[in-house]
Amino acid sequence: MNEDDTGNEKPSFGQVVLSTLAAAIGVQSSKNRERDFKGGSIKTYIAAGVIFTALFVLTLVLVVKTVLGNMG
Repeated sequence: MNEDDTGNEKPSFGQVVLSTLAAAIGVQSSKNRERDFKGGSIKTYIAAGVIFTALFVLTLVLVVKTVLGNMG
C-alpha cells in the first residue's frame, strides 16, 4: 500500500519546510494542508515557524544595516 493511500504519512523535512514557507506567504494547497494536519506533529511546525521567523528577522536586520551602511 502506498503511503499516500493511508492518509497518515508523516511529512518529510522538505515538506515541513515548504509548508512553513507557504504559510509565511499565505498560500497552501488543500491537499498539503490536510497532510500537515493529519500526519504532522505540532511541535515540528512550531519549531519550523520559530526558526523561519528568526532567520527572516535576522535577514531583514542585515539588509537594513547593509543599506544604511552604504548610504553614508
